[in-house]
Amino acid sequence: QVDVAAMVQLFGYVDVTDTGFIVAVLSIAFNPFFWNVVARWEHKTRALSQIFGSPRAACYCLGAVILVLNCVRSHCFTEAMRSQPKLEGWDCHWTYYSGLAISAVGTLFVISSFLALGFTGTFLGDYFGILMEEKVTSFPFSVLDNPMYWGSTAIYLGWSLM
Repeated sequence: QVDVAAMVQLFGYVDVTDTGFIVAVLSIAFNPFFWNVVARWEHKTRALSQIFGSPRAACYCLGAVILVLNCVRSHCFTEAMRSQPKLEGWDCHWTYYSGLAISAVGTLFVISSFLALGFTGTFLGDYFGILMEEKVTSFPFSVLDNPMYWGSTAIYLGWSLM
């Protein structure tokens, strides 16, 4: 037998039937699926590089599309959070400022990762044949594996708390 008490309690706080929640989940799942499919397609065919005239131009265009999709995802996430029930005990200054601190640390990791990798290093340049001269080992990569992913996760966690 399975004890579903925890799931029943969770569904008391998350309305999975809310349209905003469903759209947010779909946008969160779609983004990495999209950019991985496009990047792998480019790696196999070099079609985007041919269309845009160079691998660098194609990478910058894909990066711009990814940034737009991330803005859409963030908007969907924000709207879903607004429509969900709140935990009464967590609606206080302590939770807000904890969320703010977690988001700030996440932002530090995301921005420092971007600065260490550059635009093409961040936005799948290796799939376009744009390779870095050597592996990046400076901060934040000296502190964490995958600091961009951990930073993004921290931003959304902090945002949820706020």
